[in-house]
Amino acid sequence: MVMALLTTAHGQLAVTLRLAKSQYLAGEAVVAVVSITNHAGQDITFYSDGRTQWLDFILKDSRGDPVTPRGRSAFGKMTLKAGETLARQVNLAEHFILSESGTYTAVALIHMPESSGAGFSTNRVLFNQSPGTAYWTQKVGLPGKPGQIREFRILNFNGDQTAQIYAQVIDDKTGRNLRTFALGDVLMLRKPLVTVDKQQRLHVMYLGTPSMWVHCQIDTDGQLVGREIHQRGGSGDPQLLTFPDGTVRVTNSIVYDPQAAEAAKAKIRKASDRPAIGN
Repeated sequence: MVMALLTTAHGQLAVTLRLAKSQYLAGEAVVAVVSITNHAGQDITFYSDGRTQWLDFILKDSRGDPVTPRGRSAFGKMTLKAGETLARQVNLAEHFILSESGTYTAVALIHMPESSGAGFSTNRVLFNQSPGTAYWTQKVGLPGKPGQIREFRILNFNGDQTAQIYAQVIDDKTGRNLRTFALGDVLMLRKPLVTVDKQQRLHVMYLGTPSMWVHCQIDTDGQLVGREIHQRGGSGDPQLLTFPDGTVRVTNSIVYDPQAAEAAKAKIRKASDRPAIGN
Protein backbone atom coordinates (compact mmCIF):
# COMPACT_ATOMS: atom_id res chain seq x y z
CA MET A 1 0.00 0.00 0.00
CA VAL A 2 1.37 3.44 -0.95
CA MET A 3 1.01 5.91 1.90
CA ALA A 4 0.63 9.64 1.36
CA LEU A 5 3.35 11.88 2.74
CA LEU A 6 2.25 13.89 5.79
CA THR A 7 3.45 17.39 4.96
CA THR A 8 2.00 18.88 8.16
CA ALA A 9 4.13 16.61 10.34
CA HIS A 10 7.12 16.28 8.05
CA GLY A 11 9.51 17.46 10.76
CA GLN A 12 8.48 14.78 13.24
CA LEU A 13 10.63 12.07 11.69
CA ALA A 14 13.82 11.95 9.67
CA VAL A 15 13.89 8.71 7.68
CA THR A 16 16.56 7.37 5.33
CA LEU A 17 17.12 4.17 3.39
CA ARG A 18 20.51 2.79 2.41
CA LEU A 19 22.05 -0.36 0.98
CA ALA A 20 25.51 -1.72 1.69
CA LYS A 21 26.29 -1.81 -2.04
CA SER A 22 24.66 -1.21 -5.40
CA GLN A 23 25.66 -4.38 -7.27
CA TYR A 24 24.27 -7.78 -6.23
CA LEU A 25 24.44 -11.31 -7.51
CA ALA A 26 20.92 -12.53 -8.31
CA GLY A 27 19.73 -14.63 -5.38
CA GLU A 28 21.85 -13.13 -2.62
CA ALA A 29 20.49 -11.16 0.33
CA VAL A 30 19.71 -7.51 -0.43
CA VAL A 31 19.92 -6.00 3.04
CA ALA A 32 18.34 -2.57 3.34
CA VAL A 33 18.81 -0.40 6.43
CA VAL A 34 16.01 1.98 7.39
CA SER A 35 17.11 4.68 9.86
CA ILE A 36 14.50 6.69 11.78
CA THR A 37 15.16 9.74 13.96
CA ASN A 38 12.42 10.93 16.31
CA HIS A 39 11.93 14.72 16.30
CA ALA A 40 8.39 14.61 17.71
CA GLY A 41 9.43 15.62 21.23
CA GLN A 42 7.90 12.48 22.72
CA ASP A 43 8.34 8.73 22.52
CA ILE A 44 6.75 6.99 19.52
CA THR A 45 5.81 3.32 19.39
CA PHE A 46 5.51 1.95 15.88
CA TYR A 47 3.22 -1.04 15.47
CA SER A 48 0.98 -2.75 12.93
CA ASP A 49 -2.78 -2.60 13.38
CA GLY A 50 -3.69 -5.68 11.36
CA ARG A 51 -4.46 -3.71 8.21
CA THR A 52 -1.38 -1.56 7.75
CA GLN A 53 2.23 -2.39 8.58
CA TRP A 54 4.19 0.39 10.24
CA LEU A 55 7.06 -0.39 7.86
CA ASP A 56 6.48 -1.04 4.18
CA PHE A 57 8.50 -1.00 0.96
CA ILE A 58 7.83 -0.19 -2.68
CA LEU A 59 10.10 -1.96 -5.15
CA LYS A 60 9.99 -1.38 -8.90
CA ASP A 61 11.88 -3.02 -11.75
CA SER A 62 13.63 -1.30 -14.67
CA ARG A 63 10.28 -0.99 -16.50
CA GLY A 64 8.75 0.82 -13.53
CA ASP A 65 6.49 -2.11 -12.69
CA PRO A 66 5.96 -3.05 -9.01
CA VAL A 67 7.89 -6.12 -7.86
CA THR A 68 5.67 -8.93 -6.58
CA PRO A 69 5.80 -9.38 -2.78
CA ARG A 70 6.37 -12.88 -1.43
CA GLY A 71 3.50 -12.38 1.01
CA ARG A 72 2.35 -10.07 3.74
CA SER A 73 5.36 -8.82 5.69
CA ALA A 74 5.25 -8.62 9.46
CA PHE A 75 7.53 -6.27 11.40
CA GLY A 76 7.54 -6.29 15.17
CA LYS A 77 6.76 -3.34 17.41
CA MET A 78 9.51 -0.72 17.84
CA THR A 79 9.63 2.14 20.38
CA LEU A 80 11.66 5.20 19.46
CA LYS A 81 12.44 7.58 22.30
CA ALA A 82 12.40 11.35 21.80
CA GLY A 83 15.55 12.42 19.96
CA GLU A 84 16.65 8.82 19.42
CA THR A 85 17.75 7.25 16.13
CA LEU A 86 17.18 3.56 15.47
CA ALA A 87 17.86 1.40 12.43
CA ARG A 88 15.99 -1.65 11.19
CA GLN A 89 17.62 -4.11 8.78
CA VAL A 90 15.41 -5.86 6.23
CA ASN A 91 16.43 -8.42 3.62
CA LEU A 92 14.40 -7.30 0.62
CA ALA A 93 14.98 -10.66 -1.08
CA GLU A 94 12.96 -12.33 1.69
CA HIS A 95 9.97 -10.05 1.10
CA PHE A 96 9.98 -9.63 -2.70
CA ILE A 97 10.53 -11.92 -5.67
CA LEU A 98 13.87 -10.65 -6.99
CA SER A 99 14.61 -13.61 -9.26
CA GLU A 100 15.33 -11.62 -12.43
CA SER A 101 18.47 -9.76 -13.32
CA GLY A 102 18.21 -6.02 -13.90
CA THR A 103 17.92 -2.68 -12.16
CA TYR A 104 15.55 -2.09 -9.24
CA THR A 105 14.52 0.89 -7.14
CA ALA A 106 13.33 0.78 -3.54
CA VAL A 107 11.60 3.22 -1.20
CA ALA A 108 10.68 2.57 2.45
CA LEU A 109 7.42 3.86 3.93
CA ILE A 110 6.97 4.56 7.64
CA HIS A 111 3.43 4.59 9.01
CA MET A 112 2.80 6.78 12.03
CA PRO A 113 0.59 5.18 14.71
CA GLU A 114 -3.06 6.25 14.59
CA SER A 115 -2.53 8.51 11.57
CA SER A 116 -5.25 7.19 9.24
CA GLY A 117 -2.87 5.55 6.78
CA ALA A 118 -0.57 8.54 6.22
CA GLY A 119 3.15 8.24 6.66
CA PHE A 120 6.68 9.17 5.65
CA SER A 121 8.64 8.02 2.62
CA THR A 122 12.42 7.66 2.52
CA ASN A 123 14.80 8.52 -0.24
CA ARG A 124 14.86 6.19 -3.25
CA VAL A 125 17.78 3.78 -3.63
CA LEU A 126 18.84 1.96 -6.79
CA PHE A 127 20.50 -1.43 -7.08
CA ASN A 128 21.36 -3.85 -9.84
CA GLN A 129 21.23 -7.65 -9.95
CA SER A 130 23.43 -9.70 -12.27
CA PRO A 131 23.51 -13.47 -12.86
CA GLY A 132 27.25 -13.85 -12.41
CA THR A 133 29.36 -16.51 -14.14
CA ALA A 134 29.19 -20.16 -13.09
CA TYR A 135 32.72 -21.39 -12.44
CA TRP A 136 31.83 -24.87 -11.13
CA THR A 137 28.66 -26.91 -10.50
CA GLN A 138 27.96 -30.30 -8.92
CA LYS A 139 24.79 -32.13 -7.88
CA VAL A 140 24.87 -34.17 -4.67
CA GLY A 141 22.38 -36.34 -2.84
CA LEU A 142 21.39 -35.57 0.73
CA PRO A 143 22.79 -38.12 3.21
CA GLY A 144 20.02 -40.34 4.57
CA LYS A 145 17.39 -38.76 2.29
CA PRO A 146 17.09 -40.81 -0.93
CA GLY A 147 15.85 -38.85 -3.93
CA GLN A 148 16.64 -35.43 -2.47
CA ILE A 149 19.29 -33.64 -4.48
CA ARG A 150 21.04 -30.32 -4.08
CA GLU A 151 23.18 -28.50 -6.60
CA PHE A 152 26.31 -26.68 -5.49
CA ARG A 153 27.42 -23.76 -7.61
CA ILE A 154 30.51 -21.58 -7.43
CA LEU A 155 30.16 -18.27 -9.26
CA ASN A 156 32.40 -15.37 -10.13
CA PHE A 157 30.94 -11.90 -9.81
CA ASN A 158 32.40 -8.44 -10.32
CA GLY A 159 30.73 -6.31 -7.67
CA ASP A 160 31.03 -2.60 -6.97
CA GLN A 161 34.82 -2.54 -6.88
CA THR A 162 36.37 -6.02 -6.67
CA ALA A 163 35.96 -9.50 -8.09
CA GLN A 164 34.22 -11.83 -5.65
CA ILE A 165 33.58 -15.55 -5.42
CA TYR A 166 30.13 -16.79 -4.39
CA ALA A 167 28.62 -20.07 -3.22
CA GLN A 168 25.08 -21.02 -4.20
CA VAL A 169 22.93 -23.99 -3.17
CA ILE A 170 19.89 -24.94 -5.28
CA ASP A 171 17.16 -27.46 -4.46
CA ASP A 172 17.22 -29.67 -7.57
CA LYS A 173 13.56 -30.74 -7.37
CA THR A 174 12.01 -27.29 -7.02
CA GLY A 175 14.77 -25.15 -8.50
CA ARG A 176 14.52 -22.95 -5.43
CA ASN A 177 17.58 -20.99 -4.45
CA LEU A 178 18.29 -22.03 -0.86
CA ARG A 179 21.14 -19.62 -0.36
CA THR A 180 23.55 -17.43 -2.32
CA PHE A 181 26.34 -15.64 -0.48
CA ALA A 182 29.79 -14.17 -1.01
CA LEU A 183 32.80 -16.10 0.23
CA GLY A 184 35.08 -13.10 -0.25
CA ASP A 185 37.22 -11.11 -2.65
CA VAL A 186 39.15 -13.32 -5.07
CA LEU A 187 42.27 -12.94 -7.16
CA MET A 188 41.89 -15.02 -10.31
CA LEU A 189 45.67 -15.27 -10.72
CA ARG A 190 45.08 -18.85 -9.52
CA LYS A 191 42.01 -20.90 -10.36
CA PRO A 192 39.84 -21.68 -7.33
CA LEU A 193 39.95 -25.32 -6.22
CA VAL A 194 36.57 -26.97 -5.58
CA THR A 195 35.47 -30.46 -4.51
CA VAL A 196 32.93 -32.33 -2.35
CA ASP A 197 33.83 -34.62 0.56
CA LYS A 198 32.18 -37.85 1.79
CA GLN A 199 29.81 -35.85 4.02
CA GLN A 200 28.54 -33.99 0.93
CA ARG A 201 30.19 -30.80 2.08
CA LEU A 202 31.46 -28.38 -0.50
CA HIS A 203 35.11 -27.35 -0.18
CA VAL A 204 36.36 -24.21 -1.92
CA MET A 205 39.89 -22.82 -1.78
CA TYR A 206 40.71 -19.56 -3.52
CA LEU A 207 43.43 -16.93 -3.59
CA GLY A 208 42.24 -14.05 -1.41
CA THR A 209 45.47 -12.00 -1.37
CA PRO A 210 48.77 -12.45 -3.21
CA SER A 211 50.07 -14.58 -0.32
CA MET A 212 46.97 -16.08 1.34
CA TRP A 213 44.45 -18.75 0.33
CA VAL A 214 41.01 -19.08 1.89
CA HIS A 215 39.49 -22.53 2.48
CA CYS A 216 35.70 -22.61 3.01
CA GLN A 217 33.35 -25.50 3.78
CA ILE A 218 29.61 -25.27 2.99
CA ASP A 219 26.93 -27.84 3.87
CA THR A 220 23.92 -28.83 1.75
CA ASP A 221 21.75 -26.20 3.47
CA GLY A 222 24.09 -23.46 2.31
CA GLN A 223 25.61 -22.83 5.73
CA LEU A 224 29.28 -21.90 6.05
CA VAL A 225 30.58 -24.54 8.48
CA GLY A 226 34.32 -23.87 8.24
CA ARG A 227 36.75 -21.19 7.14
CA GLU A 228 40.54 -21.13 7.37
CA ILE A 229 43.30 -19.00 5.89
CA HIS A 230 46.42 -20.71 4.56
CA GLN A 231 49.87 -19.60 3.47
CA ARG A 232 52.46 -21.45 1.41
CA GLY A 233 54.08 -24.25 3.35
CA GLY A 234 56.56 -25.32 0.71
CA SER A 235 57.82 -24.42 -2.73
CA GLY A 236 54.40 -24.49 -4.39
CA ASP A 237 50.87 -23.31 -3.73
CA PRO A 238 48.59 -24.95 -1.15
CA GLN A 239 46.56 -27.83 -2.59
CA LEU A 240 43.04 -29.13 -1.89
CA LEU A 241 43.23 -32.92 -2.00
CA THR A 242 40.63 -35.66 -1.70
CA PHE A 243 41.93 -38.78 0.07
CA PRO A 244 40.80 -42.40 -0.58
CA ASP A 245 38.49 -42.36 2.47
CA GLY A 246 36.60 -39.38 1.03
CA THR A 247 38.01 -36.75 3.37
CA VAL A 248 39.29 -33.46 1.97
CA ARG A 249 42.31 -31.66 3.35
CA VAL A 250 44.57 -28.75 2.50
CA THR A 251 48.19 -29.76 1.93
CA ASN A 252 51.45 -27.89 1.35
CA SER A 253 50.31 -25.05 3.57
CA ILE A 254 50.63 -23.37 6.95
CA VAL A 255 47.40 -22.33 8.65
CA TYR A 256 47.43 -18.59 9.25
CA ASP A 257 46.45 -17.56 12.78
CA PRO A 258 45.53 -13.84 12.86
CA GLN A 259 45.87 -13.65 16.67
CA ALA A 260 49.32 -15.22 16.61
CA ALA A 261 50.38 -12.89 13.80
CA GLU A 262 49.18 -9.85 15.74
CA ALA A 263 50.98 -11.04 18.87
CA ALA A 264 54.20 -11.42 16.88
CA LYS A 265 53.82 -7.87 15.52
CA ALA A 266 53.29 -6.60 19.05
CA LYS A 267 56.55 -8.23 20.20
CA ILE A 268 58.41 -6.58 17.33
CA ARG A 269 56.93 -3.19 18.24
CA LYS A 270 57.90 -3.62 21.89
CA ALA A 271 61.45 -4.52 20.91
CA SER A 272 61.70 -1.42 18.73
CA ASP A 273 60.50 0.72 21.62
CA ARG A 274 63.51 -0.19 23.76
CA PRO A 275 65.95 2.72 24.26
CA ALA A 276 69.32 2.49 22.56
CA ILE A 277 72.19 1.38 24.79
CA GLY A 278 74.81 4.07 25.05
CA ASN A 279 78.55 3.43 24.68
